Amino acid sequence: MSRQTEKIKELIAKREQAKLGGGEKAIEKQHQRGKYTARERIEMLVDEGSFEEYDMFKLHRCHNFGMEKKQFLGDGVVVGSATIDGRLVYVSAQDFTVNGGSLSETMSQKI
Repeated sequence: MSRQTEKIKELIAKREQAKLGGGEKAIEKQHQRGKYTARERIEMLVDEGSFEEYDMFKLHRCHNFGMEKKQFLGDGVVVGSATIDGRLVYVSAQDFTVNGGSLSETMSQKI
């Protein structure tokens, strides 16, 4: 397998990991409460297949209160561009599966 193919597979795996936000257990907990994840809410809002996410792999820089041990790709907010009824929009949604949706410096920069 070529190095390029390996890197592409790594990128695909990393994207899948980022899409899980706080993890499968946290997503299930959201669903049990009758709530949707950030990506699910965005997909319901925008035109099908039009959402392009930005900064999917961004991590917070907090080292207080043991937060350096709690790193989630995307750092709890999903941001990007899409279309609604064919019009370009920019959207963000906090992901409550990651630290209950608490705002970090990195999240505010993404928004």
